[in-house]
Amino acid sequence: MLNVRTLRHRLLAAALLAALVNFAPVRAHAASKEIIALQTQVQQLLDMVQRIQSTLDTRFGVLQNLAQQTADNASKLQASMDALQQKLAAQNEAISGKIDSASGQVQSVSDSIEELKSRLDKLQSSVQAIQSQLQNMQAPPQPAVQPGTGPGGVPGPNGQPAGPAPNAAPPLQDTFQGGVRDFNGARYSVAQDEFQQVIQYYPQDDLAGQAQFYLGEIAYRQQQYSDAIKAYDAVLGNYPDSSKAAAAELHKAYAELDSGRRASGIADLRSLIKKHPQSPESQQARHKLDGMGVRINPR
Repeated sequence: MLNVRTLRHRLLAAALLAALVNFAPVRAHAASKEIIALQTQVQQLLDMVQRIQSTLDTRFGVLQNLAQQTADNASKLQASMDALQQKLAAQNEAISGKIDSASGQVQSVSDSIEELKSRLDKLQSSVQAIQSQLQNMQAPPQPAVQPGTGPGGVPGPNGQPAGPAPNAAPPLQDTFQGGVRDFNGARYSVAQDEFQQVIQYYPQDDLAGQAQFYLGEIAYRQQQYSDAIKAYDAVLGNYPDSSKAAAAELHKAYAELDSGRRASGIADLRSLIKKHPQSPESQQARHKLDGMGVRINPR
């Protein structure tokens, strides 16, 4: 740009000099063909410089416009990316919340099914009791029990009447279902006693593992995270094949995260995904890690 302007100034100076020469008092030979030709060339050069200047100005304006459009498009793209990132984060949080809600609903449905099973068992027991009463009513009366004999006429020790039978274990289904009902009704102390009875009297049954899981749930709902972690560990250690094993490991990780043990919680979530990759709890663990911005597989 500077060279073009310099050239233009020089040509203008030459034109001015030619004009002075043209108007100076000279003789007739001053208007010779050479001077006229020189003036024509100077004018052509001036016209050429003006055209070049106009072209440069036009192209420079086009470049400025393109640069402005590029900057505007970059700003719009950045704004779109920010909005998309916010939308994805919001959707991720919404999906995580829905999964947690669905998990709670599934748990409630499972508890309701267990309660229905308990009611059916009670109904069957009632029907059996009624049938037994009908049979007793139809059977002939039994002879009176002689003194010094136990039930059925069998003498007790030293000829004394037999004493009452020792306390039997509570019914498994009734006790467990009662614990589930009291847990859902937030009667945690009562539910805790019932679940502990299931574990005490039926330690080999699968319901014992479920009862141990509910003990962890009771502690977790009361924000007693250390007790909850111990209860979940008992499920994983004593009942590794329990139907609640995956849920126990997931909720143990939640308790660790809620109690500030971030590294342990992340490790347990990754362990759950590795051991139970197709389980619903594994999907919840994945969404939890995604929501925390943590890689599922460590580097």
